[in-house]
Amino acid sequence: MSHSEAVHHLRRCDRLLRAEIDRIGDCGLRARGGRFSLIAGAILSQQISVAAARTIRRNLESRLPGRRLSANGLLELSETDFQISGVSRQKRDYLCHLAQQVVDGRLKFRRLVRLPDEEVIDHLTKVKGVGRWTAQMFLIFGLGRPDVFAPDDLGLRNAMVRIYSLSNPTHDDLNAVADRWSPHRSVASWYLWRYLDSQPNGT
Repeated sequence: MSHSEAVHHLRRCDRLLRAEIDRIGDCGLRARGGRFSLIAGAILSQQISVAAARTIRRNLESRLPGRRLSANGLLELSETDFQISGVSRQKRDYLCHLAQQVVDGRLKFRRLVRLPDEEVIDHLTKVKGVGRWTAQMFLIFGLGRPDVFAPDDLGLRNAMVRIYSLSNPTHDDLNAVADRWSPHRSVASWYLWRYLDSQPNGT
């Protein structure tokens, strides 16, 4: 997928972001496969470090068929399997609720493909443990939607504080900056995440 049009727009409309685009280079944003595993992985990652989430996910996948997160596979695990993997009881409940919704057909990812962004968010946030941020990450990385910005994302907030010299920005402040990037806010977000990755300690 080429993001040349998006990059051209962002370089033209935002000189501060243009400097980071020129430094980072080509955009590597891609929609990922495995939409169930994307949401399940986001649930596992809530309120813990990236390293801890990676370890827990690896432990959990080692107990699943094909070593991958799947709805049927999760529902076959015992409470002990989740405990040994390091999954909290609350997250286990969230994962099983998500899996049951998929198995029962109440949540159909193919149906989400045809819906507008806000309707996708509305559908997903009816699932226990799935908030707006998780739904927005699904829009970007699961469905490849081009114009998504998540002001609750700590990484985006930290990057914007640095690049735009913001002090204790509100959601309105962050959205005011991001509005100029539309209709390519997903690509802009990708560059902000890469900017943050390049900073000492990633902060």
